[in-house]
Amino acid sequence: MSTLSVIELETAANPKFTVIWLHGLGANANDFVPVIPELNLSSQFPVRFVFPNAPEIPVTINGGYVMPAWYDILEMSADYRKVDQAGIQRSVEQVRQLIAREQQRGIAASHIFLAGFSQGGAIAYQAALTHAERVAGVIALSTYIPDPQVLQAQFNPVQQQLPVLIAHGQYDGVVPLSMGQSACAVVQQLGCLVSWQEYAMEHQVCLEEIRAIGNWLSLQFQSLKNL
Repeated sequence: MSTLSVIELETAANPKFTVIWLHGLGANANDFVPVIPELNLSSQFPVRFVFPNAPEIPVTINGGYVMPAWYDILEMSADYRKVDQAGIQRSVEQVRQLIAREQQRGIAASHIFLAGFSQGGAIAYQAALTHAERVAGVIALSTYIPDPQVLQAQFNPVQQQLPVLIAHGQYDGVVPLSMGQSACAVVQQLGCLVSWQEYAMEHQVCLEEIRAIGNWLSLQFQSLKNL
């Protein structure tokens, strides 16, 4: 199946939900593992968290330095990224393989969430909103949509009304708040149910945000439990 190596963590036996959580540029699958206990999720809803490692590729904006990345960034400015769309599509297909693997293990697509930070969030948006089967939701952290026109063209209407949690730092100097807000507007225009949250932080996560993610997930689990 997927060519990506992963770290897996289950909150209890026999998971009923899966969260596939993608790290940011230059990070790895370990990045968000410590967050899970802080989500304060109820054992009533067992969850499998899947943390994939991005492939190591040369990244143009970093002088061709090889690092974990979901796609190459060719140029960037304060509010713009020129990206390798073929690289994005490769990563999306690898995420689709992870979704299929979860389905083989008994988790319906409608119980699978895609989460991501920064570059990982861009892939989460693209993979979830273009997927052929309804997924459970998206958690988009400190991220952006590299090419809204591509996403709009590939959007699958089965994802309309999809719950999407977007969180961003007000002082983010890597992915400015305005890029997060632009992504939020695109997702709302596509008909998703967006919860927007911003925090007094830079390009990072904070405990208040993590607790909010836990609360949001718990609400989604509750609404999906009989589906």
